[in-house]
Amino acid sequence: MIGFLQGILVHKAPPLLLLDVRGVGYELEAPMTTFYNLPPIGSSIKLHTHLVIREDAHILFGFSTEQDRALFRMLIKVNGVGPKLALTILSGLSAEEFHRCIGDNDTQSLVRLPGVGKKTAERLLIEMRDRLPNWAEGLASGDGLSAARQSAPDSPKQEAISALCALGYKPQDAAKMVQHIGTDGKSCEDIIRLALQSTGR
Repeated sequence: MIGFLQGILVHKAPPLLLLDVRGVGYELEAPMTTFYNLPPIGSSIKLHTHLVIREDAHILFGFSTEQDRALFRMLIKVNGVGPKLALTILSGLSAEEFHRCIGDNDTQSLVRLPGVGKKTAERLLIEMRDRLPNWAEGLASGDGLSAARQSAPDSPKQEAISALCALGYKPQDAAKMVQHIGTDGKSCEDIIRLALQSTGR
């Protein structure tokens, strides 16, 4: 099992990123909570990882903190929640927001996420309620990434739409979410953050 990777950030296109570890390029999928805090391309970073092995692929997931990885691992144990949906949940809600949803029995915030229906939201409330207390104790001690951001890419608006589609939103819905946001001067990550926040209003 690969516990973590430390290397140079070569490329990022949510939800995918490429990490150069001593000449070996590792492709990882990461939630937007990790992308929001990624430093500029060419910077050294450390990501906590989880490897999912399928018949047709080995998929490596990366997280900025051990707590996010622990929450991801708890989510994929919930009946009906696979790695892709867990990544979507962690992209649409911060760890603290998800914890609040569970504590407050807030199904409305959960069903706003693509792929999360009422039954899945209710299942999350039931199965995660007993698992979260131990996980929450470590939230404040997580070793996050640098808060430095990459400068805006050439076409952040289109990259944001593509990223939202990769997270499970329909193309027309993703375009509509981004259309209502002033994108001038904003990075892809900023646009995605604002688009995801707008779904909760």
